[in-house]
Amino acid sequence: MKVLLINGSPHTNGCTRTALDEIAGELEKNGVETEFFHIGNRPIHGCIACGKCAETGYCVFGDDPANACLDRIRAANGVIVGSPVYYAAPNGALCAMLDRVFYASRGSFACKPAAAVVSCRRGGSTAAFDRLNKYFTISNMPVVSSQYWNMVHGNTPEEVRQDLEGLQIMRTLGKNMAWLLKCIEKAALPPPEAEPHLWTNFIRE
Repeated sequence: MKVLLINGSPHTNGCTRTALDEIAGELEKNGVETEFFHIGNRPIHGCIACGKCAETGYCVFGDDPANACLDRIRAANGVIVGSPVYYAAPNGALCAMLDRVFYASRGSFACKPAAAVVSCRRGGSTAAFDRLNKYFTISNMPVVSSQYWNMVHGNTPEEVRQDLEGLQIMRTLGKNMAWLLKCIEKAALPPPEAEPHLWTNFIRE
């Protein structure tokens, strides 16, 4: 079993990575392999609604991390997305990538457990947390919870390490993710049968 941890911060070893490291340590203790994916600090395209991903399963833009991330999520058993909080929202570059990754996934992430983690100095964390969770809930992905909302506080990794409650929340999340993955593996049940998708538009002629 493997969990992919996506570092949605432009900083490789900043506050977001500190939170993800705490989760990864707990996953490894519980026998779950971890892999990190850093989005980097180069420009990331936004979706242009060209529809090409419906034909190929990949975004038409191949010069940023989106398609590599798509492959990594498909190969993992679970995924955790971490982001710093900017103006009460996740990193815009991360959202630009996730918009394309999740749209191009075409349902291939269904039944894959997921969780979001946010890092902030003080406020805006719950709004950012909510934004990230919407990627999972629109994709039929079980959302893994912790003992509180998944957030840490601090301006530096050193300050985050002083947020003892936040770090405990990360460890609990790691334990819960490992437990759910093991339950799914042991049950060995087929996924629920999907109904044909119904679309309801609210503007009618």
